[in-house]
Amino acid sequence: MTLAAARPAARSDLIGQAREAVAAMDALLADATRAVGGRVAADGRISAKLLDREQRAAHGLAWFATYAEALRQLAAYAERMSATARLGELEELIVRVGFGEYLAQMLGGIPMSQGEMVRPGDLGLTMEQVGERVTPAVEKLISTGNTAEHRARLVGLMRDHHGATVGDCGLDDTLDAIREEMRKFAESEVAPHAHQWHLTNSYIPMEVIAHMAELGVFGLTIPEQYGGMGLGKESMCVVSEELSRGYIGVGSLGTRSEIAAELILGGGTDEQKAKWLPQIASGEVLPTAVFTEPNTGSDLASLKTRAVKQGDVYKVSGNKTWITHPVRADLMTLLVRTDPQEPGYRGLSMLLAEKPRGTDDDPFPAPGMSGGEIEVLGYRGMKEFEIGFDGFEVKAENLLGGAEGQGFKQLMQTFESARIQTAARAVGVAQAAMELGSRYAEERIQFGEKLFAFPRVADKIAMMAVEVMIARQITYFAARQKDSGRRCDLEAGMAKLLAARVAWAAADNAVQIHGGNGFALEYPVSRVLCDARILSIFEGAAEIQAQVIARRLLDGSN
Repeated sequence: MTLAAARPAARSDLIGQAREAVAAMDALLADATRAVGGRVAADGRISAKLLDREQRAAHGLAWFATYAEALRQLAAYAERMSATARLGELEELIVRVGFGEYLAQMLGGIPMSQGEMVRPGDLGLTMEQVGERVTPAVEKLISTGNTAEHRARLVGLMRDHHGATVGDCGLDDTLDAIREEMRKFAESEVAPHAHQWHLTNSYIPMEVIAHMAELGVFGLTIPEQYGGMGLGKESMCVVSEELSRGYIGVGSLGTRSEIAAELILGGGTDEQKAKWLPQIASGEVLPTAVFTEPNTGSDLASLKTRAVKQGDVYKVSGNKTWITHPVRADLMTLLVRTDPQEPGYRGLSMLLAEKPRGTDDDPFPAPGMSGGEIEVLGYRGMKEFEIGFDGFEVKAENLLGGAEGQGFKQLMQTFESARIQTAARAVGVAQAAMELGSRYAEERIQFGEKLFAFPRVADKIAMMAVEVMIARQITYFAARQKDSGRRCDLEAGMAKLLAARVAWAAADNAVQIHGGNGFALEYPVSRVLCDARILSIFEGAAEIQAQVIARRLLDGSN
């Protein structure tokens, strides 16, 4: 019997094996959570000091849990696809290879980064404990999943398929139509120009931004009553992925609108919602997020920028950094300290700070505001700035929600969406890297053969396809959780943590496939490598993300 002929029978076995394997890894995760919890607990509670001391174990637990969730969503994907007769040979191979590889890593070593492997022993698990959780299905999936035969067949199907997205993503007709529309836009108006924008450190043209506004990108999840499309976060994922596939700068333009809209929807007064949301939805107002300070990074509790109320204005003084697209923005969501007597988060407030648009020659034509560009490796098209405020005035009526001291709480409400959107951007970057690597492997001849003929090259591309689908499914799941109204900071954090690593691995491997040409600025893959690197840093560095995930897991175990 041929491999293809054996597939229909094998698919029915796959669903059951995947379910059993997920249950086994959930049990092992529970063992690991108890073991790590014992290291970081004092007097029955999680100790912040002990948690910091045991960072390797805690962060390793976060990665282990992320893998367990990734496999759960891959299994759920296989079930949905099978139930609707959409689980074809290509999709089945992705699931098999994905399960085989991720299970093997969970039992043998998960790469938290290139030089940091977390193994069961790091989580306080003995080989005997691990062995007790290895069921026949786990053994079967590891031994028969990520095999040379499966990888070769997957690559063969990819080459025959000739489509950008490898495999059916499992979306409904509406989301598929949105993907197609965004893909056409990105391929016609973004991808042909992205590399030149990157090389010249040029702004994304306003004409492109205007077309994005016409397509509804900036009002995607804003309710219809405020001029938006009223769609869910899963649609945001599809749009962000496709635009980032063309150029991460374009995919990230919507992030600023998403954050601002979420802040205003969640914490704004009725008047603030009525004033700002329609303008954000239409693209008439371009927002920027102004949160980070030079010496605080992720430690927002140490934020020092002051806002002092004088009459009907707040006067702002202080310094901000890593502000994306501030020159052409009309509105800053500006996190400030309004009460210096309140320590930590309690003295923070959010201002909706209006500003005029600037130019390269005069970036900040506003009294009390100045700044300088931060030159960056990638993630260009919007430009990064340091900004200084010295008596900059904001109308008192633009205090978000009309009450001081709510800024951090308001900002926290946006973290889930921001991290889901970042995960989607990462999927798009990984997709771009896979396409560039595949195209080069098809075109480049070495030793009389296409690069695809060499297993080490083909294997890289196969694993890119598998991990892109895994990252995509865990991201879509987090978005659906958000759309359902459930708390999803854990799922959003996991999606962002994994997708960012997948994007970097895909970009790195795509450069390797290009060889020396991958190191040449003229090749777009060099840009994708630079763009991919930022994804595990912003919206919560990977280490911070792992710490947050670990804390949630361990708090729930005590």
